[in-house]
Amino acid sequence: MNKWLESIQEWLYPGSCLLCGGPGSDRLDLCSACRADLPVILHACARCGIPLEAEFGGAVCGACLKKPPAMDSTVALFRYEEPLRLLIHELKFRHQLAVARLLGELLAASMARRETAPQVLIPVPLHPRRFRERGFNQSTEIARIVSRRLGIPLDSRSCCRIRLTAPQTTLPAEQRRRNIRNAFRIDGRPNFGHAAIVDDIVTTGATVNELARTLRRAGARRIEVWAIARA
Repeated sequence: MNKWLESIQEWLYPGSCLLCGGPGSDRLDLCSACRADLPVILHACARCGIPLEAEFGGAVCGACLKKPPAMDSTVALFRYEEPLRLLIHELKFRHQLAVARLLGELLAASMARRETAPQVLIPVPLHPRRFRERGFNQSTEIARIVSRRLGIPLDSRSCCRIRLTAPQTTLPAEQRRRNIRNAFRIDGRPNFGHAAIVDDIVTTGATVNELARTLRRAGARRIEVWAIARA
């Protein structure tokens, strides 16, 4: 029934590109030309997802070899560059929730090809004060679309942010790690062994690494990170 209603809606209100305003393609709010301009990550470290210049054979980068992060793997679709940067800015700071739907659709299409699906999707939580200021959590809105498309349960309640930290973008890498330490809490003991953290942007990886550490202590055995963009 939901698919039938969506088909009717798409026929009555066809998508338009969120970047150029032209007709969307492939049932997305993105035209084929603008989609081709998105900065796709072709090669990356399998552990932290940092973009690499060339094929790396599925191995991890030197930094992850030296100090392995808490997550088992990271997949990010795009480099954090224009025009992807513009889309995320429109979502986070201009409340353009249609962007979350588009980014969620792109992430779901990419993750649908994976052989083993996680048992649950966990969006990176916002502190309650930050949530009140913004009015929504962009990671939750993206994860909601992925959950619906892939049929993976969304858990936006078990994990909460208990410390109001300074914005990570204002800090250098080492201070980001200290800033985010012990910022999350898991309520109860979630009944899952394989989880995927969903985020919009991974910059240094400090936030998702700390969340992965928290999930690991709560009993998760395998933790992936699914992100839209990687710096």
